[in-house]
Amino acid sequence: MAGSGKAHLRPEGDALVSVEDLVVEYPVAGGNTVKAVSGISFDIKRGETLGLVGESGCGKSTTGRALIQLPSPTSGAVHYNLVDLTKLSAEAMRRRRTDLQMIFQDPISSLNPRREVGEIVAEPLNVWGPKNKAKQKALVDEMLNAVGIDPDVARNKRPHEFSGGQCQRISIARSLVLEPEVLICDEPVSALDVSVQAQILNLLEDLKKKYNLTLIFIAHDLAVVKNISDRVAVMYLGKICEVAGSDELYENPAHPYTQLLLVSSPEPDPTVVLDRSDTSSGELPSPINPPSGCRFRTRCPLADDICSSQEPQMQEVGQDHFVACHHPLIKVAEAPAADPVWTEA
Repeated sequence: MAGSGKAHLRPEGDALVSVEDLVVEYPVAGGNTVKAVSGISFDIKRGETLGLVGESGCGKSTTGRALIQLPSPTSGAVHYNLVDLTKLSAEAMRRRRTDLQMIFQDPISSLNPRREVGEIVAEPLNVWGPKNKAKQKALVDEMLNAVGIDPDVARNKRPHEFSGGQCQRISIARSLVLEPEVLICDEPVSALDVSVQAQILNLLEDLKKKYNLTLIFIAHDLAVVKNISDRVAVMYLGKICEVAGSDELYENPAHPYTQLLLVSSPEPDPTVVLDRSDTSSGELPSPINPPSGCRFRTRCPLADDICSSQEPQMQEVGQDHFVACHHPLIKVAEAPAADPVWTEA
């Protein structure tokens, strides 16, 4: 299956996590197939935060789960520390997941309501050790303190006794207790109040520095992603359409879909005049039968014949700024002039 190209991938060996041609498909009733993720590629350097953004149904959460093989992707490769996770046995992958942990979108339903908080955070330790209860208690207390929860107060309580923000902190503590290297955050603040969102984002930033974490931050709120990400990848209907540094993406969007996302974000100022210049239209196509060529063409005001017949490939439009579009909003970066070749007369 044709992907969106790999021009945006860094040199081999530079990345801690490297994904190539990832495909995730699900069979549904009537013999159809949902094409949730269709041949995407991206990479993440050690200590970097990659923001993965896009509207609901674009395949962000599916991508995050596919990285830890829950479920295993239909095809493609997921390299972590130069090891292809898709080639590992079930037991080997189970052990490898201790290095790649995930925070789920709903903080309350992701916690077992029948268990006390101390048991929830200690559960990974019961599997992987240490088995000594005193050491487990010390680790649990350390993690709860790290996320701003008093262990003496919380240890013997159950999740329903906490707010959504507190439950998310507990979920983060559980994910960190095994000292992972990569933390996949699947919309960790979307179910929280705005004031609590800021607290959780600041907490993640602090924990990233303290524990040397590499983050994959999945969200649909571009303002949230800008504040926490070093690099941002924009997804649309199972494809990556633009990749750039956080500030560059927001200042100079090159894909019409990225621009649409940016202008759709409301500005909290009643005196600001609404921008009605956007001419994008149409509904999100079905992932069962996505459009040919560029998948955004059915909603794009710039679409023409080439957009329906050819899938756009990643091309560089600036320093570490790549877009998969036949009609990018900014000029494609010109290749540097070749050095002159001197020959003897």
